Amino acid sequence: MRSNRHPINDDTPINWRIFSQLWPYLTEFKVRVGLALLCLIAAKTASIYLPFILKYTVDELNAERAADAIVLVPFGLVAAYGLLRLANVLFGEIRDTLFGRVTERAMRRLGLQVFRHLHNLDLDFHLNRQTGGLSRDIERGTSGISFLMRFLVFNIVPTLFEIAVVVGVLFYNYGVSFALIILVSVVSYVSFSVKATDWRTKFVREVNQADSSTSSRAIDSLLNYETVKYFNNETYEANRYDVDLANWENARRKNRLSLFALNGGQASIIAIAMTSMMALAAYKVAQGDMTIGDFVLINAFTMQIFMPLNFLGFVYREIRGSIANIENLFNLLDKQPNVPIDENAKDLKIAQGKITFNQVQFSYRPDRTILHDISFDILPGQKVAVVGESGSGKSTLVKLLFRFYDSSNGSISIDGQDISKVNQHSLRKAIGIVPQDTVLFNDTIFENVRYGRPDATDAEVQQAIDLAHLRGFIESLPNGENTSVGERGLKLSGGEKQRVAIARTILKRPPIMVFDEATSSLDSQSEQAILTALKEISQGHTSLVIAHRLSTIVDADKIVVMGNGRILEQGSHRQLLDQNGAYKQLWQTQQSQHHESDIE
Repeated sequence: MRSNRHPINDDTPINWRIFSQLWPYLTEFKVRVGLALLCLIAAKTASIYLPFILKYTVDELNAERAADAIVLVPFGLVAAYGLLRLANVLFGEIRDTLFGRVTERAMRRLGLQVFRHLHNLDLDFHLNRQTGGLSRDIERGTSGISFLMRFLVFNIVPTLFEIAVVVGVLFYNYGVSFALIILVSVVSYVSFSVKATDWRTKFVREVNQADSSTSSRAIDSLLNYETVKYFNNETYEANRYDVDLANWENARRKNRLSLFALNGGQASIIAIAMTSMMALAAYKVAQGDMTIGDFVLINAFTMQIFMPLNFLGFVYREIRGSIANIENLFNLLDKQPNVPIDENAKDLKIAQGKITFNQVQFSYRPDRTILHDISFDILPGQKVAVVGESGSGKSTLVKLLFRFYDSSNGSISIDGQDISKVNQHSLRKAIGIVPQDTVLFNDTIFENVRYGRPDATDAEVQQAIDLAHLRGFIESLPNGENTSVGERGLKLSGGEKQRVAIARTILKRPPIMVFDEATSSLDSQSEQAILTALKEISQGHTSLVIAHRLSTIVDADKIVVMGNGRILEQGSHRQLLDQNGAYKQLWQTQQSQHHESDIE
């Protein structure tokens, strides 16, 4: 199955376009962002002044002073140190609180945008997607937004700013030696971190790909639980899952070893730099060029620089990964549906409900045409059935009518309006469908019926349940209409799911009804009950019925017989039997099979 992931090459540079794409999400709370930046400046100012307070405190303690000054001056400096430390922490917390709302709203906005966009993509995309991998891409992408915004704005940029200030302070107060050690160490550390992180990006990506593959395999297997049981393939599924887990384990091992190499190199640079700074400071104190307070200040500044710098390496690695994950998210947003959405298209206006297929031609792939010059009308209030062997193109007509795909040639119109030129939402609102395979949400029967029109009242839902002859079944359940149907409706039988689908369509109240082999998988008793319900709800509606069993559509106003993507015959049941053509042959074949089954 084709993956929806978009891995980048190992030598691909950071996509800085990501930041311009994220910028609009930051501007929604300009005041909050401004206040957060002010708190950031205040916190960093307090942080830079802390080593100076330590220096003055130590020097005061070493100085010979009067008894009162010996107590008061150092005590005042210690109190100032405590206040600055408190200010540093408080301003940082206020900054995070203010900016937290910004990141959370950005995650919400972008998550919703991706969700809406996925629903706007065409059916072909969703037929080829991997649900587990796709959900992981969305989850990692939205989480990456929070990490990127928070740590880029409040860790990397402030740390670089602090390094520049400290280098300037050291150069101004203590000469070029200390400033040069810090500067060379920082440049070496950042260069090594960038190159090493770029080197190990492929290992991080392998872990993500293995993680997505493992998730997809597990979800796909669990969604097809019954099929696994039918074919006794639990061991086979477990072995396939274990292969994915083994790949994940191997990818994690390589990722862990590469991380060890990166952390070891960073630790070595920091150790050499700090040792050099302390040795030079100790030498200066011994020579009498610096005080013990200066030594403490140098030590404090060095610790203050390298602690966040060590964190900076981690942040860069994570930001690199976050950008890749966010890029996957934006790649999803960049996908354009094959069926274009025209925001300015006019709504479909239903006057009578006449449907016209005019020389419709369609192919899923260029090398294989599915429909050839299909032309027929469904007059207002008529019931028109389309029959034919499997693969003749019957269900494709339904997909084209709902505009999941656009026809290659020809047109489909409703009351003279080309459906390719009308608003898609209004088109699908006008059509109700009872599909062959009804998939329900993991919710109650009542809520699954309400899904036909979410704004319907409880009384309207109850009425739809009655019209679909679903009341008797519901009353037989211990929890009644509040019974959960399970994932994809697996707790219900085929006939029960079909009745829920009928009730849902009744609640929608569309002028056009489509029945896509709605009884093909049911037993005779269930089929008759469903047919009765379908006949009742289709009265007065324009109806298109895709049928396999001809006995279910003998009362159709017109029957369209298809074969190999072409219309072979059209007419009523009696007219087609009199023509002695393809329809009569299908009829006789099915009647013979039905007779043989009765004898058995």
